[in-house]
Amino acid sequence: MAILVTGSAGFIGFHLSRRLLERGEAVVGVDDLNPYYDPRLKAARLAILESNAGYRHAKLDLADREGMAALFAETRPTHVVNLAAQAGVRYSLEKPEAYVDSNVVGFLNILEGCRTVQPAHLLYASTSSVYGANGKLPFNVHDHAVHPITLYAATKLANEAMAHSYAHLFGVPATGFRFFTVYGPWGRPDMALFKFTDAILKGQPIDVYGQGQMQRDFTYVEDIVDGLMAALSRPAAPNPAWDPQAPDPATSGVAPWRILNLGASRRVELMRYIEVLEEKLGRKAELNLLPMQPGDVARTEADTEETFKVLGYAPKTSIEEGVGRFVDWYLDYYGVKP
Repeated sequence: MAILVTGSAGFIGFHLSRRLLERGEAVVGVDDLNPYYDPRLKAARLAILESNAGYRHAKLDLADREGMAALFAETRPTHVVNLAAQAGVRYSLEKPEAYVDSNVVGFLNILEGCRTVQPAHLLYASTSSVYGANGKLPFNVHDHAVHPITLYAATKLANEAMAHSYAHLFGVPATGFRFFTVYGPWGRPDMALFKFTDAILKGQPIDVYGQGQMQRDFTYVEDIVDGLMAALSRPAAPNPAWDPQAPDPATSGVAPWRILNLGASRRVELMRYIEVLEEKLGRKAELNLLPMQPGDVARTEADTEETFKVLGYAPKTSIEEGVGRFVDWYLDYYGVKP
C-alpha cells in the first residue's frame, strides 16, 4: 500500500502513521504544523516518523487546492486517511473560520484528490460530537444525528455528507469514523488529560466543567488505531438491504459509504477519570468546579456493535491502563518527577 495520512504530525495521525510504518507500509504524511498548540510537540512526533525510510512528509495546508492536487497527482496513494482537522469544541466559538477552512474546504480538496486517483479506500475522522442534542444512549450509528450543537460538529457532519456524494458520483469507497474522547501518549495539550496532568504537577487547580458529573466514553488512542488498521483493507460497499423508504443513516444503497463508531463502549464519570490520574501521579488535584460550557454534552457512549460486525473491532484498554501509559509518557517526555 501507498497510504496518504493527513494530520500525520497530529495526535491520532502520528500513532496511525507509526503503526503503518512498523508494518512496512509506505506513508506520505501531510501536516502544515500550524501553531494551534505547541509546534515543538508536533516536531517531536514528526522526527520519529521521519527516522523511518518509508515515511515522506509534505508540509501542506489542506486548504491549498493546487498543492493538494499536485500531491495526489504525484504520489497516487492507494489508500487515504484524513485525520487532519481544526480540532477542539470550545475553540470553534472563538475562531469559526478556521473550522470551515480546514474541515470543509480542506476535506473537499481531499475528495477531489480521491476523485482523480481513485484510491481503494478513503477513511476519514468524524466525531461523536455529531450526535449533539441526541440524548439516546449509547449513541448508535443507525440513529439519526442531525442536531449538532457546535460548529466543529457541524463541519464533521458535513464531511459525512460530502463523502457520501463523492462515493455516489465517483465511486470512491468511504468510511467515516466517529471518534469518542480519544486520549493517550503524545496527546494534544488542549485536551483534558494533558491539562489536568500539567496543572496537578505544578500544584495548580484544575477546571472541572459540569461540576465533575459529566460522563465520557474515554477511548485509548491505540484502540482507535486498531479500528483504522482493520478498516484499511475492508472498503465500504453499498448496502443491498438499504431501503430508501426507511433509509439507514449509517449505510447507503447507492454508494460505497458507511459510518462507524470508534469508542470504548463505556461511560466513565469525569471524577473517576481524575481519580485514576491522581492515583498514577501520586498526587491529589485541587478542583475548581464549574458549570457546563457552551457546546458540551452531559454524556457520551459508543454503541460499537456495528463496528465489531464489520471490522471485528473490540477496544482492549482500560482507563487505568491507558491513563497510566499517558502519565509514563508525560513524565518521560518532559523530564518531570512526580
